[in-house]
Amino acid sequence: MSIIMPIVIGLICVCLLSLIPEPHRRLVNAVLVGGAGAAYLSGGGLGYAEFVLPAVMTYVAYRGLDSWTWIGVGWLLHTAWDVLHHLQGSPILPFADDSSFGCAICDPVVALWCFAGGPSVFGRVRARLSHKPATPTG
Repeated sequence: MSIIMPIVIGLICVCLLSLIPEPHRRLVNAVLVGGAGAAYLSGGGLGYAEFVLPAVMTYVAYRGLDSWTWIGVGWLLHTAWDVLHHLQGSPILPFADDSSFGCAICDPVVALWCFAGGPSVFGRVRARLSHKPATPTG
């Protein structure tokens, strides 16, 4: 169950983000990935190295304003930071020991969607439903 729920959370996140119309969807995602870079600042589990990710993610988020690929890269960078924190024993949520592990599972789900260009999940479903084969009427 500790792997399934983060995947479900990632899919829910993708569905919710799909509700935002383009071009705003990409811009909001760039801001989110920039904010994700600062998620571990209060924990301080890696000491001064904690300042590396926010600096890198600021650049990645800036590039993400024009590129879904950069946003996907940002989520994978955050995944790497999640793994480091999980191994260090300093989770993103201090009251939830496996929260960094869960985040490391969830983030790649969002990254894959970003690498696909951040398409509207609901737009794809509507497109498939509108192209269903005609059924013969009796």
